[in-house]
Amino acid sequence: MSALWTAQDAALATGAAPVPGAAWTAGGVSIDTRAVAPRDLFVALKGPRFDGHDFVRAALANGAAAAMVDRPMPGADPTRLLAVSDTQAGLEALAIAARARSSARIVAITGSVGKTGTKEALAALLGAQGATHASSGNLNNQIGMPLSLARMPAAAQFGIFEIGMNHAGEIAPLSRMLRPHVVIITNVEAVHLEYFADVEAIAEAKAEIFAGMNTDDTAILNRDNLHFARLSARAKARGIDRVWGFGEAAGAEAHLVSVVLDPAGSAVEATILGRPVGFRLPLPGRHQVQNALAVLLAVAAVGGNVEAAAKALERLAPVKGRGVTSEIQIEGGSFKIIDESYNASPAAVRAAVAVLGMIQPLAGGRRMVALGDMLELGEGGPAAHADLAYALITAGIDRVFTTGRLMRHLQDALPARMKGGHTGDSTALGPLVAASASPGDIVLVKGSAGSRMDAVVTALRGRAQSATEAHRAV
Repeated sequence: MSALWTAQDAALATGAAPVPGAAWTAGGVSIDTRAVAPRDLFVALKGPRFDGHDFVRAALANGAAAAMVDRPMPGADPTRLLAVSDTQAGLEALAIAARARSSARIVAITGSVGKTGTKEALAALLGAQGATHASSGNLNNQIGMPLSLARMPAAAQFGIFEIGMNHAGEIAPLSRMLRPHVVIITNVEAVHLEYFADVEAIAEAKAEIFAGMNTDDTAILNRDNLHFARLSARAKARGIDRVWGFGEAAGAEAHLVSVVLDPAGSAVEATILGRPVGFRLPLPGRHQVQNALAVLLAVAAVGGNVEAAAKALERLAPVKGRGVTSEIQIEGGSFKIIDESYNASPAAVRAAVAVLGMIQPLAGGRRMVALGDMLELGEGGPAAHADLAYALITAGIDRVFTTGRLMRHLQDALPARMKGGHTGDSTALGPLVAASASPGDIVLVKGSAGSRMDAVVTALRGRAQSATEAHRAV
């Protein structure tokens, strides 16, 4: 493992006093002792429910090269401590130094939905063309984004980072830290309305991503989104002249010429900056096509090979919790799970349900959906949940299971023939859905992260184990 940070470099970056005899080198940066790897620099952050300083000794014992701390650690080897005035500020300083030493082309991605999938797709495509560093999972907030940036190797040619928010004012400082050459705003939808007056205010918060850009950088926006004009105006007010659009709208730099949707993906014909491109996208849904167009524009913006990237799109796989399909063998046959359990919003649920509606179950099978609360929707939350009924009916969903206070409104709005059952939490819903699944069924599971719908996926997968155990018992 090459050195990401030396003791001397880290001290210089953070303003820590050099420690005589400190000669450690770190190959990574971690904030969680449960995931600390050998030779990581462990940063002891303080949160509302924990203090990383309580785990410093465990991190060092587990092989961490050193620990960044902001209070005395009696008994710890001083040559393995990086003492700063504040560990959160120290992490940010490390991130700023990583950005300053890098010559990588930097892409930042935000949007109401589709951030992580777009980031992963772009990372896969650029990773085939040069040394690429991308933020892990959804590390996109005031802690996750600096952590991801601090992990970027100096030799990276491309850096891809996700930036999220649920309050105004959160994106701008992260953008200034990252200083992206290219930004993608996937879309603006009615998400996090609990903290915003309206969707226009959400668009303004997303536009904060332009704060760290220079005039010769590139903004990539969804030309089909209602807020394109607002976002484009904000980019140009920042002095960014190169604003590229993607979508079906005339004049889009990534223009969707035609698309044939099917349950397994899409056949796409498009033009990217005037050049015709065709590809097969193995991720189903029109929303995935839109994200692919944004990704190809970003490849062009950082000087990559668009034709090679379009061909590489054909090898993409869904991200865990965002559309991974698995088949569960049970007595009498099998059923399928579409795991969308990571997160949810009204737009994302409708998109996932539309995909399920295109899939024909096997003989005797049903289309079933298990949904958990969509959070942070504010006063409009009950209506937003009830309004999903139309999309479910239109898609031909046979049975709907729900959990949570808000999803109660959807269950009440459904026709009696579609009501599968409602519970107070996902732990109770899991066994109900699992007991209902039969051979030939297809079960979509989706909900906000706080709804913990992974418990339903776990219960469904447990059917295979239970069936195997029952067979062995006989």
